[in-house]
Amino acid sequence: MSKTTEEIRQQIRTGEWQKPTTGLAPGYTQVNLVILPKKYAYDFLLFSMRNPKSCPLIEVTDVGSPVPKKTAPTGDLRTDISKYRIYKHGELVEEVTDITPYWQDDFVSFLIGCSFTFEKPLIDNGIPIRYIEEGKNVSMYKTNILCEPAGVFQGPMVVSMRPMKPNDAIRATKITSRFPSVHGAPIHIGDPSMIGIEDINDPDFGDPVTIHEGEIPVFWGCGVTPQAVVMASRPELVITHAPGYMFITDMKEEEHAVI
Repeated sequence: MSKTTEEIRQQIRTGEWQKPTTGLAPGYTQVNLVILPKKYAYDFLLFSMRNPKSCPLIEVTDVGSPVPKKTAPTGDLRTDISKYRIYKHGELVEEVTDITPYWQDDFVSFLIGCSFTFEKPLIDNGIPIRYIEEGKNVSMYKTNILCEPAGVFQGPMVVSMRPMKPNDAIRATKITSRFPSVHGAPIHIGDPSMIGIEDINDPDFGDPVTIHEGEIPVFWGCGVTPQAVVMASRPELVITHAPGYMFITDMKEEEHAVI
């Protein structure tokens, strides 16, 4: 019997699940997380609005609340991700499994759409996802595409990559274009160097995956973009998920589909 999203979050909370959330809770929305002090919240909200391919907003919490009331009212953003990252002045200083000791009353949390959400529709349409097949984390890369700045935030777009046969890439484009709130259609297909990626086998985040002969890399906007932006912008304090270790909501994937 499959577990409910609440049961999965409980497993993560107690440390029973400590791996990336790839393929976990199929049919439900996984999200990226950015937590920062209120003084940065408007700038980051504006940044997200200006960069919807990278940062499609799913929910913004009340100031000081660790509970995403809209998407996971029984969840706790302090404990329900299996690996967090603590950034201070743009430097990654620590990875932890519980951010309760770091929590501040002025924190605002941003839940950002994740491309894991559209993978079940791809698989259901017979399009294989290589990193799931290989039991790895998705490959993610910094690009030479600059995000539109907002306030203190500026920096490069990050993309996730899935290798596909050309015909599958066309079908994947059609399928994912129906999911604009979780990155939508690819931002680039083909030659990685065109978007500033020098070595496709050396991702900046996640794991390298096998690219078979006759396949091409397909790139989508990625919710790890805020982490690259934080490193470039150097705000005082930001907490994020570790790439691939997402927050699982109660929101069904089909709620994102646009007919």
